[in-house]
Amino acid sequence: MSTAIPRTRLGTSDLMVSRFALGTMTFGHETDEGEARRMLDTYVGQGGNFIDTADVYGGPSGPGASEAILGRWLRDRDDRDDLVIATKGRFNPPEGVAGNSRAGLTAALEGSLTRLGLDHVDLYLVHGWDKDTPLEETLTVLGEMVREGKVGAIGFSNVSGWQLARIVSLAPGCGCPVPVSLQPQYNLLERGIEVEVMPCAVEAGVSITPWSPLGGGWLTAKYTAQARPTGATRLGEDPGRGVEAYDLRNTDRTYRILDVLGQVAARHDCAPEHVAFAWLAQRPGVAAVLLGARTLDQLTSNLSGVGVHLDEADMRALSEVSATGLPPYPYGFLEDWSGLTIWKEMGT
Repeated sequence: MSTAIPRTRLGTSDLMVSRFALGTMTFGHETDEGEARRMLDTYVGQGGNFIDTADVYGGPSGPGASEAILGRWLRDRDDRDDLVIATKGRFNPPEGVAGNSRAGLTAALEGSLTRLGLDHVDLYLVHGWDKDTPLEETLTVLGEMVREGKVGAIGFSNVSGWQLARIVSLAPGCGCPVPVSLQPQYNLLERGIEVEVMPCAVEAGVSITPWSPLGGGWLTAKYTAQARPTGATRLGEDPGRGVEAYDLRNTDRTYRILDVLGQVAARHDCAPEHVAFAWLAQRPGVAAVLLGARTLDQLTSNLSGVGVHLDEADMRALSEVSATGLPPYPYGFLEDWSGLTIWKEMGT
């Protein structure tokens, strides 16, 4: 019998979310509607309630296709109140309008609500920083969305440490709730957020919900140094795929991490990806790990590792082999800096 997905509180909000969320970036692109609906049914059937989408997800089907698929699935269900629906806006504004401006985010949210068939979303995330829009304008319109009942809580994705600190400090003065969620890339291969972003989030009580927990498939151990990927995998179809590109991650460090990952997986009699998920779920500040499967088989396999828990020795081994270290200045120089203390407590 599958282990039910546990839940936790998201930041300082009243939202109780599954520790493993279902990401829907593949819907309408790598996953057709029939398969997407089967994945949603399976996820909810195992106790999952946290579903993440965005107004730009959809690939060749067009921006918003993922939201539209999710919306049609929601209309066939009677458990909407138990689900936490999150979507994002920033990268699909009307022509000539900045992404995080009042006009940009207002249009983005209205479009998302229409495609989802909802009068509100539980969590609305700003998908990235916008240098062309004053942050005060962005926060003011987000606060209005919350007061109007169209948004339950807010979050941000893909921001730096100083940007998150500024968001948290300016929000109250703009009539905006402090964000409850931060969605960055974070996994054993990419730990850059630990220098500034994670300490800021932990200090501010902002929950972290990482995307790309398997590093684009690398942490399943299906890619090797001996052959470039081919076939029906993300890197097989596009070896140069963004930050997950084969040539960027085909390094000695990657294979050292995979070696230790395999050793820990063997001790737990589970797949390497289950260990990668467990390591991430047990990191400071992490509330929910986004599962971005392309097929029902992949999702079912991912969910079969929900019950894996790593002991202190496992966590230390994985943290040590994947540690990138701190720049000597200013972090090594400022030994009493609170962020450095958090870093040490994380076992890096």
